[in-house]
Amino acid sequence: MAEQEAETSPTRCGYVALVGAPNAGKSTLLNQLVGAKIAIVTPKVQTTRARVTAIAIEGDSQIIFVDTPGIFKPSRRLEKAMVDAAWSGAEDADRIVLIIDAVKGISADVERIIAGLEKNHRRAHVILNKVDIVKRDSLLGLAQALSERGIFDEIYMISALTGDGVNDLREALAKEMPEGPWLYPEDQLALAPMRQLAAEVTREKLFMRLNQELPYSLTVETESWEERKDGSVKIQQVVYVSRANHKPIVLGKGGQTIKKVGELARADLEESLGCRVHLFLFVKVREKWLDDPERYREMGLDFPKDGA
Repeated sequence: MAEQEAETSPTRCGYVALVGAPNAGKSTLLNQLVGAKIAIVTPKVQTTRARVTAIAIEGDSQIIFVDTPGIFKPSRRLEKAMVDAAWSGAEDADRIVLIIDAVKGISADVERIIAGLEKNHRRAHVILNKVDIVKRDSLLGLAQALSERGIFDEIYMISALTGDGVNDLREALAKEMPEGPWLYPEDQLALAPMRQLAAEVTREKLFMRLNQELPYSLTVETESWEERKDGSVKIQQVVYVSRANHKPIVLGKGGQTIKKVGELARADLEESLGCRVHLFLFVKVREKWLDDPERYREMGLDFPKDGA
């Protein structure tokens, strides 16, 4: 009798776009899904500015997650670029997942996203996040209201912070990916260059150390990256602020604020890179950076010529 060949499951690979209002927990969820810190996370809204693409392996499936900026009504050029990036990230995805903060429920921003999905005739899954701090009756009522909208296939209840329900979500999404070869090596976790990821780490620390308004008028760029013979890495970054009076705030008294930011960013980078990091931060004033197409390209955004 001829020897039968062992049956093997086909490989699957596809894109999943994570969309939602600002602070819904998309970046926290992305990190949980991938099992590594890829996207920066702060309690402040609009932390994510550009699309962040990360890769997870689940069984025979490679899932390419696209974490998009929060979708809201923009009033400035940078905000419009962020919202455009979010919708662009969802445009060609095999699956769209709408993350909703279960504490806030169906807010005006969520309604805006649902309207956008309806306009583009796109279906989606819904994730109710932060279920660990919401009463069951409220969750069931919210789930029912969303189900009645008619464009959602499945509703998942998770806590991105604790990881509760995330494994089940990843397994379900893996089964929905189209059959096809994997697009990236098994050990690759993100698509962004390390220079850009390193700049995001520093920006996260600045967001956490500075007051509420200032972070949105600054950006961080990795100016140079040198791998040394001893295995360490020398990184030079520039923090651009839009006003001269912002520079001393970023520096802090006696340079203490920027020093602390550097220490925290260096620790994160050393953990991510697995080597010693020499990080040098410089603060420069560039008053028109919010209207500079080059700065947008550095952030991975398209420059909206018509403004907001």
